[in-house]
Amino acid sequence: MLRLFLLVLGLSSFLGAEAVQIPTMNFELSAPSSPQQLVSSLNVLVLLTLLFLAPSMVLVMTTFTRFVIVFGFLRQALGTQQVPPTQLLVMLAMILTFFVMEPVGTKAYENGIKPYIEEKIGYEEAFDKTTLPFKNFMIRNTREKDLALFLRIRKMENPATVEEVPLSVIIPSFVISELKTAFEIGFLLFLPFLVIDMVVASILMSMGMMMLPPIMIALPFKILVFVLIDGWNLLIGNLIASIK
Repeated sequence: MLRLFLLVLGLSSFLGAEAVQIPTMNFELSAPSSPQQLVSSLNVLVLLTLLFLAPSMVLVMTTFTRFVIVFGFLRQALGTQQVPPTQLLVMLAMILTFFVMEPVGTKAYENGIKPYIEEKIGYEEAFDKTTLPFKNFMIRNTREKDLALFLRIRKMENPATVEEVPLSVIIPSFVISELKTAFEIGFLLFLPFLVIDMVVASILMSMGMMMLPPIMIALPFKILVFVLIDGWNLLIGNLIASIK
């Protein structure tokens, strides 16, 4: 690389300054000369911020939290350690999240983003119409108790419509509601596998085989029961059915 650079410099000095010109780059920060230039710069800043926060928004504004926590509880209840792998469970949760949120995203695009791209509505109206389907979805899956908690913390009056509820109140309310729902489902998942563990442990104690780990004996039975009842089909079907 160094030799190539020296060769270019030698050819430029041999052929003359006008024969070979090395391009230059100029990075300069200056005050905007017009309001339109300021608005354009702010739009670029907002777009970059949204792209940076997109993974976090997927976690807090969709059903991804519910899916990934329930799958984690299922793996713990089965006692299979790292099977299925964490990467597979996360990807499955992402696929199911996309499946559930696709109608909401399509509605947000048709109502807000598409008219804004076609310059039919302004920026503020496009933002309100884009976020409204997500607001409706999150409020449908949020407990009134959780929503009232953050309204009380903000010292806000009860809103009359969904449009009056800010995202800063809806998002944390939705997150803690999803966490509670996921833990409830996880508890129900643990119960049948816990019964199998207790039965196996009791049988081993009655046979005097206390040195044999009950988990090792119960694991094949738990996997067998999960496969016989078509556990993945039942779990995913009921998870999606629990979403309003």
